[in-house]
Amino acid sequence: TNPDDGTTTEQGGNIVKWKRKAEMYLIEQSSSSSKKKYKYTIVHPGGLLNEPGGQRELIVGVDDQMGSDDEPRTVPREDVATVMRQAVLRPQIYAGRSFDLRAKAPPESSETTVTIDFDALLDPLQGKNCDYSLGETM
Repeated sequence: TNPDDGTTTEQGGNIVKWKRKAEMYLIEQSSSSSKKKYKYTIVHPGGLLNEPGGQRELIVGVDDQMGSDDEPRTVPREDVATVMRQAVLRPQIYAGRSFDLRAKAPPESSETTVTIDFDALLDPLQGKNCDYSLGETM
């Protein structure tokens, strides 16, 4: 959530700030005792690509800490949709989670790993979620 990336303001308002406030509200509401039945999964995708999904290795992280800086910071829309579908199908893994998502460059050979194990996709996070105390929210 880089405030200097040029996508944070529209018509004088800070989009990232308001998105973050909405996410914090969702998390707060889902953890209140009267609303425990509500579950959430918040995915922060990289730049969205209009390219076929299911052809790349997906990378997850929190707080913009994912892989090296020389790797792409993008992800096909279809892959984002697939991850969201898996979140619905696997609430025991994805409920109560917030994370960043991007994809590696398309493989040059058929031996390169393509993400198909959505049960293990979040394992590299070791239980971490995005830290909502970072950045400006007021």
